[in-house]
Amino acid sequence: MTQAIIEKINKLKKERNACLLAHNYQPGEIQDIADFTGDSLELSRKASSCDADIIVFCGVLFMAETASILSPQKTVLLPDKDAGCPMADMITAAQLAELKQKYPDAVVVCYVNSPAEVKAISDYCCTSSNAVDVVNSIDADRQILFVPDKNLGQFTKEKTGRDIVLWPGYCPTHIFATAEDVKKIRTEHPDAVTLAHPECPGPVRACADEHLSTGQMLKFVKNSDKTEFIIATEIGIIHTLKKENPEKTFYPASEKFICPNMKKITLEKVLFALEDNKYVIKVPDDVAARARKALDRMVAILPKG
Repeated sequence: MTQAIIEKINKLKKERNACLLAHNYQPGEIQDIADFTGDSLELSRKASSCDADIIVFCGVLFMAETASILSPQKTVLLPDKDAGCPMADMITAAQLAELKQKYPDAVVVCYVNSPAEVKAISDYCCTSSNAVDVVNSIDADRQILFVPDKNLGQFTKEKTGRDIVLWPGYCPTHIFATAEDVKKIRTEHPDAVTLAHPECPGPVRACADEHLSTGQMLKFVKNSDKTEFIIATEIGIIHTLKKENPEKTFYPASEKFICPNMKKITLEKVLFALEDNKYVIKVPDDVAARARKALDRMVAILPKG
């Protein structure tokens, strides 16, 4: 049955000139059928650069919105309309507007894990891999409002030493794990290198050897001569890590690192998306135009390639 669904998906992809993108946290069977896997920024750039007419984005809503903003001429589909991001929902445009009134001279840096309307009234977007570079690119005397993730914001504040006002948002998946969880697994595997996502709370980050985005984790492991790794982020990435590094061993830092929203998309839902155009994600033109400015400012300071 599964193989029959995959064959139907592949046939429809060709017929409709569709590209299938899957985030590193997606279920393994979704990653395996994707044309490209990666973190949210990598995938949005792929959406923009590929010549497909239809983008099937296997991730969560803000990722599909970002792809729509960067590729307004393409049809972007999210196979499950309820695949949201709780962190992104922790701030609204109205809340950010109110915060900006309190700090009228501050620069707003908005994590890409946010609604399109919030991006539209931000000065810069950032990802977990480039938040430090984005903040460092801003004039040193400017105060910064960082929304919505307080953990990535605190990590960036520690790395840059900048005056950063934090919004109290967070990723529920990353915040479930504790330092005790990580210390326990490190004791069990003393030779393993611990890699933690910057969305993790400070006590968990303090237990890690490296703080890396999902894309950075994949590159780090590939280039490392170490053979054991403890992974402190959503466990979906372990599928790709094992696939790319079959000779290496990976341990989840905690069994609590599971994002229920990232697991909502199934092979059947991908098939339904291609058959019935479910569900079209289209950011209104005026919002997209303003949000694109914040994304473009971020992309302008990224390394090329």
